[in-house]
Amino acid sequence: MHEYYRIPASELGRDAKIPLKCLGDSGEAFYEMALEMVHTIQANNAAQRRTVFIVPVGPVGQYPIFVRLVNEGRISLKNCWFFNMDEYMVDEQTKVSPDDRLSFIGFMEKQVYGRIDPELTVPPAQRIYPDPADPSRGDRLLESLGGADICFGGIGINGHLAFNEPQPELSEEAFRALPTRVLAISRETRTSNAIGDLGGAIEDMPPYCVTIGFHQIITAKKVRLGVFRDWHRAVVRRAAYGEVTTAFPATLLQRHPDALIYVGGNAAKCPVEG
Repeated sequence: MHEYYRIPASELGRDAKIPLKCLGDSGEAFYEMALEMVHTIQANNAAQRRTVFIVPVGPVGQYPIFVRLVNEGRISLKNCWFFNMDEYMVDEQTKVSPDDRLSFIGFMEKQVYGRIDPELTVPPAQRIYPDPADPSRGDRLLESLGGADICFGGIGINGHLAFNEPQPELSEEAFRALPTRVLAISRETRTSNAIGDLGGAIEDMPPYCVTIGFHQIITAKKVRLGVFRDWHRAVVRRAAYGEVTTAFPATLLQRHPDALIYVGGNAAKCPVEG
């Protein structure tokens, strides 16, 4: 048993190789993420700079808070570019329908952009979703904008960021260079996502995805991740204390100059007692 799995909640964050911000319940982690989104946009708007975010659909608890703060504060998102991390696919060419309950595009359009005052919301042309027909299009656009100000996201059970699954056969340098692409989703990820999204119906989870590249994540100026699930107790400890390895991609953030993980109280609990 690795010793980092024995780190108690009271000591979590001490000597961590990725800074951890340990909070109360999961709502606090979501609130911190929403606040960072809002404060960054406000600062950039005041300086007449655009804001470029990479955004996830998982975690999603930050979005209702973000929507409320934007609407109440009358914060314009007209100079914002939101790059979605990924999307499920039914095969190697076809994304799931936006009407599918698992669609990330459908979620963003209905639950985020569609709930913000039309006078304030992100223009449709600046809502960028990865395109399996031309995966490099988003990469080129993101590079032309100077990269992301912040990449927001979570960590998968096998350490994946977006759907950048472990590839232990790759060197760290090669993994860091991975672009946006279509790939098969590992059974580990399909299983954990099926538990959270479909009550365990693994056979109905999409087998493929299109995902933003690890290069686009690791070159963001800041990376902010939120963890809050039971199994995040082990995941966050390996990410922040484990050996850097492409077998657990989140560990590569130990090399990032400005990465931070928001840890909900549930995820901070020790996964192993005794």
